[in-house]
Amino acid sequence: MNREDRARTHLLASIEVKRHVLENCLPQILAAADLITEAFRATGKLLLCGNGGSAADCQHMAAEFVSRLTKDFERPALPAIALTTDTSFLTAYANDLDFQGIFARQIEALGKPGDVLLGISTSGGSLNVIRAVEAARQQNLKTVTLTGNSGTLARMADVGIAVPSSNTQHIQESHLAIEHILCDLVERTLFGRDKAT
Repeated sequence: MNREDRARTHLLASIEVKRHVLENCLPQILAAADLITEAFRATGKLLLCGNGGSAADCQHMAAEFVSRLTKDFERPALPAIALTTDTSFLTAYANDLDFQGIFARQIEALGKPGDVLLGISTSGGSLNVIRAVEAARQQNLKTVTLTGNSGTLARMADVGIAVPSSNTQHIQESHLAIEHILCDLVERTLFGRDKAT
């Protein structure tokens, strides 16, 4: 297969996965947007966790909420915290105790009833994200997960958005689209759909 065919094949496969997301995941996306919106309305916050590329997604999504999604829609900052960014805590806890507890411990410190935890795992089986969801539920946080089509995380959450694919790259590409949709729906619901197109 030549370079052009490889590129075309990848893009077409990614498009197909997103088509399946549209057909199978839209109710869950809307439900997740509602949970996050209600948390912000009630002065709660959004906590996010994940590993690797999913950690980068957490930071990206938190930035979109605290800053803004687009330049043409001004609105107040929204409280979102990526639990993936404090390297002093992450390395201390992982070194002194274990890596599986790095997010659950931060939820213990920062999470309050009425907050929402968004856990991202392409495999659906990341142990530290599973423990984070368990900790969040114990502290009466609502939970949303973004996964692929396997693992236990989607079934553990109040709202589980499971991208119907087992291809990590296409799952990640769909996660990013879903994350942007969530930001858009939440901010437009909170601050008015008629302020921008």
